[in-house]
Amino acid sequence: MQSHLLKLKIAAVLASAMLVAACASRPDPALKLAAPAPGASEVAMFTAATRRAVDDQGLRFGPERTLSARFASVTVSIPPNHRTGEIAWPQGGQSDPATTFAVTRFDEASGSEAVASLSATIRRTGKSHVLLFVHGYNTRFDEAVFRLAQIAHDSAAPVTPVLFSWASWGTLAAYPYDRESAAIARDGLEAVMMKLARNPAVSQVTVLAHSMGGWLTLETLRQIAIREKAIPTKIASVMLAAPDVDVDVASAQGRALQSARTRPKLSLFVSADDRALGASRLLWGSRDRLGSLDPTQEPYRTNLRNNGVEVFDLSKETGEDSLNHGKFATNPAVVQMIGRRLASGQRLHGGSAQEEIAGFAQGTLNRLGDLATAPLRIGQPGGPGDQRPAAP
Repeated sequence: MQSHLLKLKIAAVLASAMLVAACASRPDPALKLAAPAPGASEVAMFTAATRRAVDDQGLRFGPERTLSARFASVTVSIPPNHRTGEIAWPQGGQSDPATTFAVTRFDEASGSEAVASLSATIRRTGKSHVLLFVHGYNTRFDEAVFRLAQIAHDSAAPVTPVLFSWASWGTLAAYPYDRESAAIARDGLEAVMMKLARNPAVSQVTVLAHSMGGWLTLETLRQIAIREKAIPTKIASVMLAAPDVDVDVASAQGRALQSARTRPKLSLFVSADDRALGASRLLWGSRDRLGSLDPTQEPYRTNLRNNGVEVFDLSKETGEDSLNHGKFATNPAVVQMIGRRLASGQRLHGGSAQEEIAGFAQGTLNRLGDLATAPLRIGQPGGPGDQRPAAP
């Protein structure tokens, strides 16, 4: 009886999500190579995927799982008429670099070849700060590639983008499969994080994790903290965008991080109108999801303050997706504010985050004045966010 009720509950939640998202048809995979177009911008990135390779050149890596990551160097072309926060998807999977996103280079590589190529690229460009993106549920590999390219381009930050793509099935109905795929991917993500941290060419790593990728990221950091007793100091900042994590689970993950001698600073992007997380909360029967909590309410306010977590409340902001689940990437002011902070070499913590937003564009001051919850910007020396080793 309970099993039958659970199936009905899952069906109802997924049906609700499908109705919300039904107005947007899903584009065909579009990673087939295209020739560069005059005036187009290019974003060069590195990818690591715990996915099986497929024959479809539009997709490259499919939804089936692998235990070890496969690597590639990818260049994405962004058209001259690009609008900040948007992805111009090719129609029918056929890219036109003059008007749509397109891939102009895709080279698979071994792990050692990928490390060497990353190091050479950093030496050539001088961009030693790595932005590691971990996507969320219901995401194909090609979608993750284009999303990271859009974020890197629109933020205008001098970073080297790296994508970690775990084996999401890429359909709304595959939520349980995706959750188990995220669990399987923890070792793969840890391996990528440690390779980056140990690379002499890399000066700093900022992790940007979205949705279920936030759960995967916190789980991976937790297992590193338990095994190594410290998170590598190069992994200096972690941004959790709409994380699909139960608040009690997040508290347990945070406890393990607090026990580490060194750990990254944490930033949290939340939105009360996130419909995807509303469906997830109903599905799991949980009290709250980390990405949709109200940071002004107790006990969250105190817990976030005591853990030195900086919170950006995007509830009043708009985004391009019908589920309000991707505002961090699709809201132009937000993605460019993130870019300004990354470009300045600062982390999204302490001091002047609200002033950074206000200074981004005077015309958006009234709309964005309450974007950052200033009372939560606390990172006291010796607190959970402090990078210095704790006293023995």
